[in-house]
Amino acid sequence: MRVLPEVCWTGAARVLRAVRWYLRELTGEAEYDRYCERHRRRHPRAPVPTRREYQVLRTRHREEHPQSRCC
Repeated sequence: MRVLPEVCWTGAARVLRAVRWYLRELTGEAEYDRYCERHRRRHPRAPVPTRREYQVLRTRHREEHPQSRCC
């Protein structure tokens, strides 16, 4: 059975998209994108914080609201 080249490319593209999604979730990059979407919906007239400003806000929030963990 012969596989058409475009089938191979679409399969490879699907795998690459999945790897990209996984890496963005793993590194936290997608979290900033979700934050921007949510911020635009809730505060349409307010400017969206930069990635650096978001990181500062996130770090400050985690320091002020620690979560206890069992392990």
